[in-house]
This record gives sequence, C-alpha cells and structure tokens, in this order.
Amino acid sequence: MIKTARGPLMVVMLGFVTAIGPLSLDMYLPAFPAISGDLGVGDARVQLTLTACLAGLALGQLACGPLSDRWGRRRPLLIAVTAYAIMSLICAFAPNAELLAVGRLAQGLAGGAGVVVARAVVRDLYAGVAAAKFFSQLSLIFGLAPIAAPLLGSVVLTVTSWRGVFVTLSVIACVLLVLLVARMPETLPAERRSPGGLRDIARTARTLVRDRFFVGYALAQSFAFAGLFSYLSGSSFVLQDGYGVSATVFSLLFGLNSCALIVTSHANSRLLDRFPPRRLLVATLIAQTVAGVITFTSAAAGLFPGLLTGLFILVGTIGLLTPNSTALALDRHPERAGTAAALLGGVQSVIAALATPLVGLGEPGRGVPLGLAILGFALVALASLLTLTRVRRERA
Repeated sequence: MIKTARGPLMVVMLGFVTAIGPLSLDMYLPAFPAISGDLGVGDARVQLTLTACLAGLALGQLACGPLSDRWGRRRPLLIAVTAYAIMSLICAFAPNAELLAVGRLAQGLAGGAGVVVARAVVRDLYAGVAAAKFFSQLSLIFGLAPIAAPLLGSVVLTVTSWRGVFVTLSVIACVLLVLLVARMPETLPAERRSPGGLRDIARTARTLVRDRFFVGYALAQSFAFAGLFSYLSGSSFVLQDGYGVSATVFSLLFGLNSCALIVTSHANSRLLDRFPPRRLLVATLIAQTVAGVITFTSAAAGLFPGLLTGLFILVGTIGLLTPNSTALALDRHPERAGTAAALLGGVQSVIAALATPLVGLGEPGRGVPLGLAILGFALVALASLLTLTRVRRERA
C-alpha cells in the first residue's frame, strides 16, 4: 500500500486536494465586478466573501488535523471532499452577499480539512529534503491551479453567470471524490494513531507553540502568504478598474504570473540538491521583499509594466516558499503530523484572512495600497524567520 501511495498517482491526488484552496480563491476572481453588480454591494463586501473562505480554510485545518491523527487520513479526506462539493452548490444559489459569505465560510471549512490531511499524508511518507522535494511536486499542481482557475472562470462567465463558477467547483470536487474513493490508500497505520481526546490535542498544541522553530517557520509562511492573498483580493480591482484591462486579459495576466510559480516549484527540487531548505527560504523572502518594493514604487509612479514585474516576482516566490517552509515545520514533529499541519495551515489562513480586507480599506487606484501590503508582509515574514529560527551558539 505504501508503495502505491508513493507513486505518481498519489502526487496527482494530493496535488488536486491541495489545489482546492487556489481553486476556491482564484476561480471566481474575474467575477468580482459581476458579483458586486448582481448583488448590489460594494467591492469591500465582495472581498469579504474571500475573507470568509480564508477563515473557513483556517478553521477546517485546525479541526481536521487532530482528527486525522486519531482516525487516519483516508476517512476525513473523503468526508471533506464530499462536503466541499455540497457547499459549492450552496454558494451557487446564494441570493445575497451575506448568505454567499456564509456559504464561502462552509466551503472553506471543507476545503481546509482536505488540505491539512494532504500535508499530513506527505509527512507520513517522507522527511527532510525528501519531503521538501515531494511538496515541490505538489506545488507544480498548486501552481497550475491559479493559471487554470481564472481562465476557467472566465470561460464559465462567457456562457453563464458567476453562479456557474461554483457549480463547476462542485463538479470538480465530485470527480476528485470518485478518484479518491477508488485509489486513495491509508498512510497512517492504526498503531501510529493518536488516542485522541481534547487533553491530548491541547498537550500537542502546547508542544508546538513552545517550539520557536516551528512558530518561526509558521509565521514566515503565513505573512508571506498574506502578501499573496493581498494580491489575490486586490489585483482584479487594480488591474481592471485602475488600469482598464478586461476580465479576459486579467485572467491571462494572472495565469502568466502563476507560470512563475510553476518554474520555481520545479527549480526547487534541483536547488535542494545544492542548498539546505532554510537557506533557500531566507533567499525567497528577500526576493519577496524586493517584489514588494518594485510593486509599491511602480504603483506610486503609475508604471504598469513595473507593477506587473513586481507581481510576477511575488507569485514566483511561492513556488520556493511553500515546499521548504512546510517541510521544515513538519519535520520537527512527525508523531503529530496532522496537528502540526493543522496549526501551520490554520495560522496561515487566519493571518491571510485578517490581512485581506486591509487592501480594500483604501481606494485600489493604481495599486499603492496593494504594493504597501505586499512589502509590509514580506518584511514581517523575513523578520520572523531570521529571529525565531536562528541557531543560537552556546558560549564557550
């Protein structure tokens, strides 16, 4: 069973489960203006539906991670994907922005549960550099999702309303569920499972939050992703309203940026043969800071090519960030991979959910608030990594 789990089919299955997040977030981005007009609400109200989904992703991971340590990986994963398909249909028929936000919260809960189990499965099978390389393979699919999602969303919008986007997400989840039922193995044997209980979960959580290395990697990943989600929530308004690009051109630009993620994800596996994961992570966050500087200064000067360059670099850094930070964080706690993955993803989603509305507080204009958010979060991510994961030398 483990041999089958390590094959290419496992990469595909876990890759698509992990891609639930970007599919949920990116596929309806081209429809933001249409949702705003159809439901009669402002841009900030539409952005809150994105925040609701992010909050759901956080809560879903926090709830399902410990459960997967107790029940195994397969059963929670199947339940999560089934629930995601149902919640997507509920979003499709939401009559107003309030119910859409509630539906997006529930959709995120289900999606987050699947994502955290996928990460735990990888840690069941791999450790160290091998885990980072496997996460790089997942990032390739994770990178394809942002390319395909807005393009698919735009295609759906040409034949139906924004509600058809959520129907499509439900269909994708149903297809994935069939594949998982048929071929997904159990990677956590009964003898390795947690006895469960709130006391055991609390004890594990205390151990994790007291580990400054785990906290450092979690915060670095989370604040870096906050910059990415600022881009996700604000780019459609900046590019379409501020610079006048069409929904189709926006989707093409979004897909082009995601190509950078695919390239860096592929390169990460090669780079890991020469450099340790932490060194790559430091270089990645420095590059993201540079992306923030370019984006902010270009937006302030109204330079469209410079703005696109900064956003391209930003998205490219995620292909290096995700596999290395995830592997470094989970490698320290293999006995509780589900709970560790839950806290890692939960912190990431909470910070991103709290950060996303900041971009919508001011007028998107030419992208100055967006650039400022990207730069600020990159600096905090780099500071978290350098201070909390620094190896302290003992005095002689």
